[in-house]
Amino acid sequence: METESELLDAIHGGNRQALRRLYDRYSGYAMAVALRYVPQRDDARDVLQDSFVKIFGSIAGFVYRGEGSLRAWVARVVTNTAIDWVKAHERMLTVVDQTAGLPDEAEEDPPDVETVPPDLLNRMIGRLPAGYRLVLNLYVFDQLPHREIARRLGIREASSASQLSHAKRLLKEMIQVYLDSQRK
Repeated sequence: METESELLDAIHGGNRQALRRLYDRYSGYAMAVALRYVPQRDDARDVLQDSFVKIFGSIAGFVYRGEGSLRAWVARVVTNTAIDWVKAHERMLTVVDQTAGLPDEAEEDPPDVETVPPDLLNRMIGRLPAGYRLVLNLYVFDQLPHREIARRLGIREASSASQLSHAKRLLKEMIQVYLDSQRK
C-alpha cells in the first residue's frame, strides 16, 4: 500500500489519479467522522462532499509530519466542516448548569458503553441535541479540553462542561433503556 508520503508526492506532482486515491483511501473514515457530528446520512454526505472540496483545495498547503498526519488532517477538516454544518442547520441548545462539576471531573457512575453495540451507540449519540452531541464528540473522540471546545463552538467554557454533563446523563439513560430491554 502506498504511504501517505508517497501519496502526497504524487498529488504535489500533479497526478490527478492521486487525488482519487486520497478520496478512496479516506472517504469511509471521513464519513464515520461526519456521522458522529451529523447523524443523518444524507446530511453527512453533504459534509463529506464539502470536506473533500476543502481538502482538495488546500492539500498544497498541508504540512506532512509523518505517517498518520494526513489522516488526522482529513479528520480535522471533516470535524470542522461538520461543526459548521451543525451551527448552520441545527438549533444549538446552550445550557449552563451551575451545579455541574468541574470540566474534567470524573463521573461517579459513567455509562456502561462497552455493553452497547458500536453502531447502536453511534445512533444514541446522534439522538442527542446538537450542542450536547458536538461537545461530547469533541471531548471524548477528539480529546479536546473544555477551553478549546468553547473556543471552537463560540460558547463559554462552563457551557461546554455543562453540556458534556447533560450529554452523558442522557446517553446513560438511553443505555439503561437498551440494557433493560435486553434483559426481558
